[in-house]
Amino acid sequence: MNFIAKKISETRKVKGLSQEELAELSKINLRTIQRIENSENEPRGKTLNLICNVLEIDIKELFSNNNSLKEKNIGTKLVNGLFLLALNLVLMGVIGFLTLDSNANMNSLFGGILLSFFIPFFIVFLTQNINGMERMLKFGCGYFAYFIFVIFKLGFPTGFVSGLFPCLLISVSVLYFGNALINNKE
Repeated sequence: MNFIAKKISETRKVKGLSQEELAELSKINLRTIQRIENSENEPRGKTLNLICNVLEIDIKELFSNNNSLKEKNIGTKLVNGLFLLALNLVLMGVIGFLTLDSNANMNSLFGGILLSFFIPFFIVFLTQNINGMERMLKFGCGYFAYFIFVIFKLGFPTGFVSGLFPCLLISVSVLYFGNALINNKE
């Protein structure tokens, strides 16, 4: 729901008006009010003036709040993007350290396999509301980048024998199919 629709809906409810009453008082079609509140239409010009007059909303304040909300969204997206980048780097570093390190043994490889399952599973558990493809793109893009980097730097055989590629495959698979794992347990 966009800011204007939310503000109109909330103000209407605070004033104790139904959609029908607002439509009658503002001399606007009921279906238009419903579309505005459901963010299907954005009111303009005369329609917005009529609604704001009935609800006693200042139009200038409505638009200034709407613009500041968009600015906050850009800042929030930037911070979220930086967080996802840092998280991807940490995940790549942990899996890479446990598998590619020259001192890596069977214990660290086993730890890498466990972490490549449980860390993405935890991410899936916390992000059940998004689909597998979106989750894989947000949290798994670092795995893809690391895969390509290792192929060019060390070669496919080294990445596979060290256990890095199987760990990356496990992680990406859990990110993509994680909702099915959680839903089967319930």
